[in-house]
Amino acid sequence: MSILGKLFSGDDAQLNQGLEKSKTSFLSKLGTAIAGRSTVDADLLDDLEEVLITADVGVPTTLKIIDAIEARVAKDKYLGTDALRKILQEEILAILRENTTADQFSFDQSLAASPHVIMVVGVNGVGKTTTIGKLAHQFTQARKKVVLGAADTFRAGAIDQLQVWADRSGVSIVKQAMGSDPASVAFDTLSSAVKQSADVVLIDTAGRLHNKVNLMNELTKVKRVMEKVVPGAPHEVLLVLDGSTGQNAFEQAKQFTAATAVTALAITKLDGSAKGGVVMGISDQFQIPVKFIGVGEGIEDLKIFDSAAFVHSFFN
Repeated sequence: MSILGKLFSGDDAQLNQGLEKSKTSFLSKLGTAIAGRSTVDADLLDDLEEVLITADVGVPTTLKIIDAIEARVAKDKYLGTDALRKILQEEILAILRENTTADQFSFDQSLAASPHVIMVVGVNGVGKTTTIGKLAHQFTQARKKVVLGAADTFRAGAIDQLQVWADRSGVSIVKQAMGSDPASVAFDTLSSAVKQSADVVLIDTAGRLHNKVNLMNELTKVKRVMEKVVPGAPHEVLLVLDGSTGQNAFEQAKQFTAATAVTALAITKLDGSAKGGVVMGISDQFQIPVKFIGVGEGIEDLKIFDSAAFVHSFFN
């Protein structure tokens, strides 16, 4: 049985639907590349390289996959195209599993810290605040007490938007006036969470990429203030990226990983484009686990990333 077969069985209809555009585009191009060919040769590998790059996997990760397939072809010179799909799946899965620890995560698991503080970062428009709201909902469904911190005090409407999600999820929110010091909001949020004996704190932050130095200073200040209230906070820094932007998501990841120590990724809006390959490339190039993916607009449409399920869905 293949590696993929050992790790995954069954289908996830929600995931399949969310990745429909990506996999339809990818499988169409893959089918065109192997049509009429019986063996895997240099020309086919060149075509496969183009398929992966146009799927927004990214050049470095694409070359890594092609090199791995070339090594397997060298061992079996009569390898046919029928086996290529399976090999391609296995190599992509191997890359994802190098960095992904979320396969073992669940919302109802015990948390090492109380409260467990997650600082959420990302540029405006990627679905950052919406992701926080969906996380709050799912943690609440798992009987965790959640507090939100509205530390994005610069974007018009950000505080109100987070309030809407707090109301929908039935969780408390700490906020100040627009233009307030984000670090002050973070301090008040953690202080309130400690008093409430909260399990999880989700801190929204400003999504500006105006200046890398200013961004770094601001996030560092927020982190430093939080640690004064809860030692070790934030316990996670979650970077939210818009998967529909393709290669632009790579640039966002580059900027934020340079500005702060990102520990996990949430890639949103995968249902809205054919750029699902970005999940593979970003995870590989930045060596950061993808923890959540967004496959729809509903409150339940933020899924814990399962690498085997993702690859299975992408190819079937």
